[in-house]
Amino acid sequence: MSKHQPDWPEPIVRVQSLSESCFDSIPERYIKPSTDRPSSGTSNFDDANNIPIIDLGGLGGADHHVSSSILKQISDACKDWGFFQITNHGVDPDLMDKVRETWRQFFHLPMELKQQYANSPKTYEGYGSRLGIEKGAILDWSDYYYLHYLPLSLKDCNKWPNLPPQCREVFDEYGRELVKLCGRLMKVLSINLGLDEKILQNAFGGEDIGACLRVNFYPKCPRPELTLGLSSHSDPGGMTMLLPDDQVPGLQVRKFNNWITVKPARHAFIVNIGDQIQVLSNAIYKSVEHRVIVNSDKERVSLAFFYNPKSDIPIEPIKELVTVNTPSLYPPMTFDEYRLFIRMRGPRGKSQVESLKSPK
Repeated sequence: MSKHQPDWPEPIVRVQSLSESCFDSIPERYIKPSTDRPSSGTSNFDDANNIPIIDLGGLGGADHHVSSSILKQISDACKDWGFFQITNHGVDPDLMDKVRETWRQFFHLPMELKQQYANSPKTYEGYGSRLGIEKGAILDWSDYYYLHYLPLSLKDCNKWPNLPPQCREVFDEYGRELVKLCGRLMKVLSINLGLDEKILQNAFGGEDIGACLRVNFYPKCPRPELTLGLSSHSDPGGMTMLLPDDQVPGLQVRKFNNWITVKPARHAFIVNIGDQIQVLSNAIYKSVEHRVIVNSDKERVSLAFFYNPKSDIPIEPIKELVTVNTPSLYPPMTFDEYRLFIRMRGPRGKSQVESLKSPK
């Protein structure tokens, strides 16, 4: 990242502090244009509208019918939704609950302790309250904490919170488990593209990949109909593994111009395709717009684990997927270049990845 990148354009206001002081209104900085507000095209959840829930229990087992059924369910979900939930994924449910509640405790620490970890837009690592550096931008109703797991050269545990007690050990164990789980899913995605199971992972840089975590804290909001916890965007990285709040829904996924509110399954992860896999698959798999709504009665905590390509290798459609009939849709661009492009602009629907398409 450039050493000359600017700092935040304005003093940072913690949304959690606003939540505690605002009773019947919110500052104008958080009020979205009417077309972007939650009521615009929202569909409440029901089972028919929920993203697919896929049981990974038989994946790679002796029963080939079960295994191939799971592969097909994942393939269909990647093409039709760009999102799916997974159960029986191998990560200990107790660890999932523990890591979420440990982060919740962090956000309830006194402000002066959290402020020691305040971030800057140079790396975004630490405790933050905005994305993008446009002065006067309309902001989202959320605070967050961002940290790196991989590569090890970027992993700096001193930038991780040291409270609540033992939290670093919990965060570290969680990161190791999710790197393993993402590696399993990468093989599945590769096989479903008709490729050798290692091709997609190799295109990411093999073992030398990036992994980071953004923990989202959505405080209670007195006017949830006017704002969003996170504006509409597609994820810039490779694949995202979301551990949602176990009590309060909030994630909405765009489907046929409707916003579907996701109903999280117990101890499931919500998986979604990021822009880098859209590029590598030559748009066979598509990253999908999503956003987060907030709540007047309850706070929410969610953990988004991003599994990304090595930052300095060019990402372009895999050569086996490029034919005369399906020419390459995207020019090569490293993830570092793409991430810088995004960070300057903040969340903007799917316009970021679409603007990369090669001219016809």
